Amino acid sequence: MAPIISVANLSKTYGSGFKALKDINLEIASGEIFALLGPNGAGKTTLISIICGIANPSEGRISVGGHDIQNSYRAARSLIGLVPQELHTDAFETVWATVSFSRGLFGKPKNPPHIEKVLKDLSLWDKKDSKIVTLSGGMKRRVMIAKALSHEPQILFLDEPTAGVDVELRKGMWEVVRTLQASGVTIILTTHYIEEAEEMADRIGVINKGEIILVEEKAGLMQKLGKKQLKLHLQGRINEIPTQLAAYNLDLSEEGTELTFNYDTKGERTGITSLLGDLRNAGIRFSDLDTSQSTLEDIFVSLVRAP
Repeated sequence: MAPIISVANLSKTYGSGFKALKDINLEIASGEIFALLGPNGAGKTTLISIICGIANPSEGRISVGGHDIQNSYRAARSLIGLVPQELHTDAFETVWATVSFSRGLFGKPKNPPHIEKVLKDLSLWDKKDSKIVTLSGGMKRRVMIAKALSHEPQILFLDEPTAGVDVELRKGMWEVVRTLQASGVTIILTTHYIEEAEEMADRIGVINKGEIILVEEKAGLMQKLGKKQLKLHLQGRINEIPTQLAAYNLDLSEEGTELTFNYDTKGERTGITSLLGDLRNAGIRFSDLDTSQSTLEDIFVSLVRAP
């Protein structure tokens, strides 16, 4: 099945010469939740802005639902709902009026039952006659989502949707996103909260300094999370790993005094017991050992710190 969003060879260079995006290639499948991780200034918002037609690319092509975002802007944009990072709405309008007005901006006829459903799905129905200024930060964020859903888009972009939202409201937002996905909406989420991506995403992409440096199924990253390292501190220096230990794929430190063994905690057997026995048979003694386990945050940090 063709991707609902396709980005090919996308670059963005500003007049100052700053290159915000560098040769981005990315495909988003229909119905998935895709989380885009990256530090501040990595290019997340710039990428979203170009896909949504708010900013122009310097190079490359973007297709949304089969429509070129530049040549068929209206058709492509009608498929997209965008919840920006900043809260922008008329503080003295009611929730109902604000969401209804957003639908009209896309040329859609009035549809009170749809607006009612959106507000109920987002737990905003009892606030429909309240002015935006009276709402809490979390409720205002939900109003922004309601506005983005008012014209019945197939794709929803959430740019840092839980920024400044407390943990309880953040979890409530996650439930909203899952409900939207269940209804067939494709979700693209930018966040710097690692646990948010871990909780919700089907796939995770990492962007840094304007470049996509990783796109992977969450299951694949979770498999990495299940891997631990066993580090053995040897009693004496060795020059090489004996051939009878080759099956363990051990790493020998430059000093020749440490051996590292990677193993999967989720497997039926870790292989540690047999490794220790084979080390003894090979005449290798160790004075101490310790284990460590990488987290998704460790993986993310190592990726963005790489030169």
